[in-house]
Amino acid sequence: MDLTDADLALILACVVMALALIRLSLAASRADPAAADRLVAELRLAQFAALMLVLTAGVYVGFALAHGSSPGSGLDVALAVGFLVLASVAITQEPGHALTLLALGFAGHAVVDLLHGAGTLPSNALPNWYATACAIYDVGIAGVCYLPIVRRP
Repeated sequence: MDLTDADLALILACVVMALALIRLSLAASRADPAAADRLVAELRLAQFAALMLVLTAGVYVGFALAHGSSPGSGLDVALAVGFLVLASVAITQEPGHALTLLALGFAGHAVVDLLHGAGTLPSNALPNWYATACAIYDVGIAGVCYLPIVRRP
């Protein structure tokens, strides 16, 4: 598998974002549930996760713009807008509900990735490895978002 400089930059960016999200999730999980620090930590996690969801979904907008003649590329743009709406709604909720919505959003994005990988959605603009790797990443990020909810007493 030959990776381009853009592929390597994308992988590095995803690793850095995942590490930041993991740090925020662990801080939220370890905070005293009765303290205001827990609420603030969960809010920070939800805000960062919402930004990540929008960015993650936006990658398909870039692929659609780069290969606009591909059938179904408009659907990719519409799906990305749907994830933007979900992230926008999530950050207006209390942190526990927001994190649940964002975990579901990342799980839903994993399904979209798998549909790209299966060829149901346009995949000719994607590197061969991308759809599967992104689906695995999204499921992991969904778990990281949901960790503070699971660790509530």
